[in-house]
Formats: sequence, structure tokens, C-alpha cells
Amino acid sequence: MATKILVTGGTGYIGSHTTVELQNAGYEVVIVDNLSNSNIKVLDGIEAITGIRPAFEEVDCTDMTALKAVFDKYPGIKAIINFAASKAVGESVQKPLLYYRNNLTTLINLLELMPQYGVEGFVFSSSCTVYGQPEVLPVTEDTPRQTATSPYGNTKKICEDIITDAVHADAPFKAILLRYFNPIGAHPSAKIGELPLGVPQNLIPFVTQTAAGIREQLSVFGNDYNTPDGSCIRDYINVVDLAKAHVVAVERMLTGKSLENVEVFNVGTGRGLSVLEIVDTFQKVTGVKLNYKIVGRREGDIEQVWADPTKANNVLGWKAEASVEDTLLSAWRWQESLAK
Repeated sequence: MATKILVTGGTGYIGSHTTVELQNAGYEVVIVDNLSNSNIKVLDGIEAITGIRPAFEEVDCTDMTALKAVFDKYPGIKAIINFAASKAVGESVQKPLLYYRNNLTTLINLLELMPQYGVEGFVFSSSCTVYGQPEVLPVTEDTPRQTATSPYGNTKKICEDIITDAVHADAPFKAILLRYFNPIGAHPSAKIGELPLGVPQNLIPFVTQTAAGIREQLSVFGNDYNTPDGSCIRDYINVVDLAKAHVVAVERMLTGKSLENVEVFNVGTGRGLSVLEIVDTFQKVTGVKLNYKIVGRREGDIEQVWADPTKANNVLGWKAEASVEDTLLSAWRWQESLAK
């Protein structure tokens, strides 16, 4: 009988790609999502790729009663991968209470239910934002966490502490915190990809929508940072590579390979690219000219950060493989598929 995994926020961008990789690895997936920033049609894409339609419950994870009903309906859940969270840096500065309510309440509800239902492992989607603006680059898992530059980043930092404290208090489960860098791209089938509702908050969907003529112009926030071309630098990781890290993390916990009850891994490529480099590379691989302009800096953005993924490579047994060129091309193919 297949091992059952609960994926919260599973119709979202990273959640849907992770569901595909879990199903390809033989796991049975139950998705819960309130569809606040995703579309139910994503299930069709997952089914088209894997041949399996995951179980789905439209549930808001801040609703404890509804969440408990999911565990009652699907007994035997062995691990949870938690993607259910509000995730835009800029929006979090404008709506901090929304972010604290959504992200913290969801986590606490899940952690409270896990011991009641015998759930053994918890994978948390954390973020490189917990490092703030590091003094030394690239960042390792031992790089000190800094005061967050946005409420979004602060919720990730607080959630990490809540998980660590819960496990330290003899909670009967293990946890792995995956600190993402910047996920981009789409599944190579172009059946699923990043599908933000309304105006995109992330760079790549804004790039692809501008290229497709949906957005008039791409804004590059600042060209006066202390970087080679003045624009912010990030570690852009292919979303399928990132999804595979979750599968490895689940396997690690459920097969007793975890060295500690709470483990932390940076999930990145180890390479920093600037916003303007991304724009230039996108234009080269697609042949599409982008209409963009330099505007003022955006509150909450840090100047530059990229990962040292050595620990994930050596201990977790995971490595980013896709090139940025192939990744940007996959994002464009996904955008083109939406117009069909």
C-alpha cells in the first residue's frame, strides 16, 4: 500500500510540482488548499503528467475543525509537506496581519494534529529570507539568521522556531526545514507552472506575461545596488529540481536516515544571477524582446543572496540539475500554453 503524504497548498506553484514528483515516486498524495492563490484546474495538469489525480479537499488550514476532518477522512498520513502560506514579500509589507495569521496559524494547527494522527515527518517550506542581507556570501545553513526585512520573512523565521521548539518538547515526529532560494520555471510538459492570480508578485511570471503582451512593462526595482550591474542578485532554482528535494526529504525522515530530529538544508544552485541577467538570458533563449524599465527600489528587498548547497548535495543527496536557460524556456513554454 502506497505511503500517504498530505500536501498543504498542493495546487499552488511549488506544491503542484512536488505532488507530481511524489506521485512519480510512488506516494499517495492528499492535497488540501483553499484556492486563495491557485486554480482547481491544476489537478488536471497533475493528472495529465502522472496519470493519477490526487485526492483534493478545499480547506483553509487556519480552520482547525475542517483540517481535523481531513485527517479523519484520510487515515494513515505518514508525512506532511506544508506549502500553505502567503508568500509575497511586497504584499506582506502592506498586509502584515494577513501574513502572520495565515502562516503561523496554519503551522500551529498542523503541528498540533500530527501527534494525534501518528504523522511521522514534517517538511517545511522555509526561505532564504531568514538570512536577511548576509555579511558573507554564499550562505550556508550555519549563516546566522538576521532580523527579517519583511513580515513574510519574519513568518518563516518564527515558523522555523515554532517547529524547533515543538520537536524539542518531545513531539513524536521529525522535521526538515528546506530554505528555498528563488524557484522559477515550469514542468517540461508545460502542463503545470506558475499561475499567479491577478498581478504577479514574482519576477518570472511578470517577465513571461510582459513578453506575452499581458503586462505592458516589466519594472526592475533598482539599478543602484552594490552589484555588478546594480540590480538585485538571487539564486534561481528550477521548480522541478526544488520539488525533488521534498521527495528526498520525506524519504529521509520515513526511512530513519535523519541525523537529528530537526534538520535544515539550503535548496539552491550555488549561483547568483542578477535581475538584469535574467532579463537578458530570457530574451536570448526565447528571442522575445522585453519591454522593461528601471524604477525605484522596492521595500523589503535585500541586495543579494545565493546558496552554498553543499550540505543538501552531500547529506540530503540532492542536487540542482537544470540550467537557467532551460528553466527560463520552460517558463515561456508554460506561458505560451496558457494562450492555447
